[in-house]
Amino acid sequence: MAVTRASSPAEGADDWAAQGTFEVAPGVHRIPLPLPNDGLRAVNVYAIEDGNGLALVDAGWDVPETRPVLAAGLAAIGCSLDDIGQFLVTHAHRDHYSEAVALRRELGTTVRLGHGEDATIDVLASPEWVPLAPQLQLLRSCGAATVATELQAAVRHRGANEPLGWGPPDEWLFEGPLELASGRRLAVVETPGHTRGHVVFHDSAAGLLFAGDHVLPTITPSIGFEPALSPNPLGAFLGSLAKVRQLPDAVLLPAHGPVAPSVHARVDELVDHHGRRLDEVERGVAAGASTPFEVAGRLRWTRRERTMDELDPFNKMLAVAETWAHLVLLTAQGRLVASGVLAPPTPGEVDELAPVDVLQYRVP
Repeated sequence: MAVTRASSPAEGADDWAAQGTFEVAPGVHRIPLPLPNDGLRAVNVYAIEDGNGLALVDAGWDVPETRPVLAAGLAAIGCSLDDIGQFLVTHAHRDHYSEAVALRRELGTTVRLGHGEDATIDVLASPEWVPLAPQLQLLRSCGAATVATELQAAVRHRGANEPLGWGPPDEWLFEGPLELASGRRLAVVETPGHTRGHVVFHDSAAGLLFAGDHVLPTITPSIGFEPALSPNPLGAFLGSLAKVRQLPDAVLLPAHGPVAPSVHARVDELVDHHGRRLDEVERGVAAGASTPFEVAGRLRWTRRERTMDELDPFNKMLAVAETWAHLVLLTAQGRLVASGVLAPPTPGEVDELAPVDVLQYRVP
């Protein structure tokens, strides 16, 4: 597998998920890793030359398809898995974190993760943990019990693909400078929203932003998909976008999608999208929808403008969660009034017959 040296950030944009090793900046290589049965297609891992070894931003999903592709990608730059000194993980979703935990068990590699993910790791590491249990509880609170039933059946069917052995990192990352062995200086920037502990890594000298899922070039990051929800995830996300917008502009190195030339340009597009989406959600409530599930059913989803009925159970869950996040922010802004109490998350099996207080929203 040869190294492709991109002459511009846009090169390779048409097929960014194709396997290979792509030099996106001197000493920085993008290695797309497969995501089986996932619409995102791949996750970009960035290998940073770091003295006699490597620092990897994100790690991939711990499934059999990942390891050989990662090994081949590193071999293309004359390295192996043993040369990975540390993983700098942007957030605790399985396609970013679980392969780091697996390689740590085998090779002793150091894993670093934003400290805001501690509550999520507590849930995922619980011996009672059942995949997507907190999301099933959220769906029921949002009036989407039928979606919860569909999702629960799908999770049981594909349970073998769930990563095992979640655990805390070796070191929690806090906002501030981070110097690598090579002398390269990164800034850890806390960017809650996509998850409560998401971080990005800003290399101001090289003009690079390792953005994880905070800023994606062609899709909008999901909001509300995590075991331990923050009180206002969309408000946090928009605040984090404003924070990143204040940094010097940089080349966008996303976790999903092609490298893009301007972080600022994409942040502006994301802010505009959510402004329009907030208006759409508010209009849905004004037209008579009251629960997050009912509001989500009035919206269109993905770039293909699909209805809720056209989505698979997993993406229905994401749609309901994102709608809930928009409703929470509209309530915080005084544009809507809420009633009902969100059910506390549980790591274990959800009792489908237990009563739940369904959230409702109305115009003031």
